[in-house]
Amino acid sequence: MAHFHSDNFRYNGTKPFSIKKADRKIPDIYDTKEEYVQILEESAHDLDELQSMMYAHNRYGLLVIFQAMDAAGKDGTIKHVLMGVNPVGVKIHSFKRPSENELSHDFLWRTNILTPQRGTITLFNRSYYEEVLVVKVHPEILTTVQRIPEEITSNPDKVWKQRYKDIRSQEKYLYRNGIRVIKFFLNVSKKEQADRLIERIEDPSKNWKFEEGDVKEREHWKEYMQAYEECINATATKKAPWFVVPADDKKNMRLIVGKIIAEELRKMDLQYPEVSEARSEELHHFIDIIRSQNND
Repeated sequence: MAHFHSDNFRYNGTKPFSIKKADRKIPDIYDTKEEYVQILEESAHDLDELQSMMYAHNRYGLLVIFQAMDAAGKDGTIKHVLMGVNPVGVKIHSFKRPSENELSHDFLWRTNILTPQRGTITLFNRSYYEEVLVVKVHPEILTTVQRIPEEITSNPDKVWKQRYKDIRSQEKYLYRNGIRVIKFFLNVSKKEQADRLIERIEDPSKNWKFEEGDVKEREHWKEYMQAYEECINATATKKAPWFVVPADDKKNMRLIVGKIIAEELRKMDLQYPEVSEARSEELHHFIDIIRSQNND
């Protein structure tokens, strides 16, 4: 396996993010398919061990956010990275188009009620960041769909600055309550996205994945790239960093994401609760009881 540093993909506000300079494909960090599978399984095992310790420690929670253009591989990455991880301590939420009830609340409401409990990992497939990505590319949503008062929407630039500030405050608030936040932008190229969308049409087993809206949104590619660049620069902090991961190679992407999540968990200094000497003796007393029950 080729060596790589997660810091190569990290943005925490100390350096500017440029979408034009960001890699979408890097040299393989695995030599063979067999090595890829081995590394992925080892990574999943590490995540399972760390999550179990996190669950027992019960002091921290972890929110992992995935943002990307359509067909970048969010679903597959989540599926493969969490392979074998105990589902008791992991929750996954995919955010589609907001419901009428969700639209009747503030823009953070539908995600706030699903943030992780201490001891657990929650993954958001899309998130509140849609509010400064999709909505920014289609600002008419503010008035026609979200029904935000005109006195606020009259200055769109101010809307985005305020929402960036609200998001930073939200993530700082979570951090202060023991909930760590990491954010992934899976950076796929326009050409690779086209190939994957065409595959969804040509492969009958993938037809269900194809949506006409994905083709229409491709017309706004440049606007989306600008929105991502501005969003990451405005919301990347040391406490809630962004990781911009090359997404043209799905295998590379999955290995990188798995390693980064494991590294962030290790930073929490997780440990199993210590048992007092008196409690240890009490527990060992139950060994005799359990064994005696075999004779009943």
